[in-house]
Amino acid sequence: MSKNLAIVLLSSGMDSAVCASIASQNHRLAFLHFQYGQKSYKKELECFKKLVEYFKPEKYYILDIPFLKEIGGSSLTSENVEIPEDDNAPIPSTYVPFRNGIFLSLATAWAEVIGAKKIFIGVNEVDFSGYPDCREAFIKTFNQAINLGTRPETQIEIETPLIKLSKKEIVELGIKLGTPFHLTWSCYREGEKACGRCASCKLRLKAFKEAGIPDPIPYENF
Repeated sequence: MSKNLAIVLLSSGMDSAVCASIASQNHRLAFLHFQYGQKSYKKELECFKKLVEYFKPEKYYILDIPFLKEIGGSSLTSENVEIPEDDNAPIPSTYVPFRNGIFLSLATAWAEVIGAKKIFIGVNEVDFSGYPDCREAFIKTFNQAINLGTRPETQIEIETPLIKLSKKEIVELGIKLGTPFHLTWSCYREGEKACGRCASCKLRLKAFKEAGIPDPIPYENF
């Protein structure tokens, strides 16, 4: 029996790379990467291309959506707002307004064209920054919208295999599946080395430490 095609939203971060490893077990792969004016866009694109070489998906698509930077509203995209090292707000400044909703909408359109049955996204609501579009309730509702908004014969479902895992568990699962963590990039900032100070770096470093596994990417001042 032939495998169905699945789209993986691949940012180049460790969570999306683990999703790619999971999807590769039972699906043919199509990778979708977004360049939306994020401050780490060069490094993310560099790592995405390396992950494409590693996983060898049947298809991949790099999509530029500059309007997210143009409208602002996030320290990840706005040049006038610094990325904080500590942000204890219920919804931190690094939240990009409705980013996952936009990404999933575009992924759905591509899935309908290429015949993909699944869309894998590495959202997580255990060890996460509080982004509202990473919650399971949002994904369930979005699945309903896909069902209502596509052709009757279309069957597309969002898969969130990491939604209930801790970051430590995600690292452990990635190691078990052979995920190439050395090719990934989680830092919110641009640079040859990850900053180690932003919220994303802190979550990643904590996860590897708790898993008892060295993080294979270099960090500043580490």
